[in-house]
Amino acid sequence: MKLFLAEDDAVLADALLTRLSQLGFEVCHRSDGLAAQQMLLSEAFDAVILDIGLPGQDGLKVLRHVRVHQPALPILLLTALDSMEDRVAGLDAGADDYLVKPFDFPELEARIRALLRRQRASDSVRDELQREELQFGPLRLDRSAQRAWAGAQPLDLSARELELLFILMSQAEKVLSKEQISAALSGEGEEIGSNAVEVYVHRLRKKLDGSGAGIRAVRGLGYLLTQAEDS
Repeated sequence: MKLFLAEDDAVLADALLTRLSQLGFEVCHRSDGLAAQQMLLSEAFDAVILDIGLPGQDGLKVLRHVRVHQPALPILLLTALDSMEDRVAGLDAGADDYLVKPFDFPELEARIRALLRRQRASDSVRDELQREELQFGPLRLDRSAQRAWAGAQPLDLSARELELLFILMSQAEKVLSKEQISAALSGEGEEIGSNAVEVYVHRLRKKLDGSGAGIRAVRGLGYLLTQAEDS
């Protein structure tokens, strides 16, 4: 796995490079914001550790610029600022997570592993979403025709409900978190929040009633599509 580290504190950067390399990561490092931005736009990385207080160009500006070109790249912010406003600013700029200095190395490692796990899960969902036709038990969905059936009976679904059903069918009998569903439903310039996901799931569940399939809520984890006898 290839990581990018943008950190101008030489002592901290050296310690992070040593620790992450010992964990088996290939790590590329830059200490200047402009140099970091150029590197991120010219090479591919699996995840980024980005300090906010960089010389040349601060980390938030780097983050906003990179997000335009690489919206799915996992980015963890390092910050010495611990106010709610600062944390919100970092997340609104496009960070996936943040860590306040000083921090313990085991926590940084855990957060990186979590980012990489979420990325792999999202990649798996996106790969499945390239398919156009799906079948699950009595359900059949043709994405190109924008139609779905339960047996021979057409399902009356809105565009959003159809897309949600497609996402669930593509990962049938696997639990999808609200975050995964939200990311898959969200389009360019539009973000579907977790509360909206709950609403769409509720509507789709009602329309699948009696179809032979159902949506199960797994507490604390998310949702999965199951055969009717399991729902």
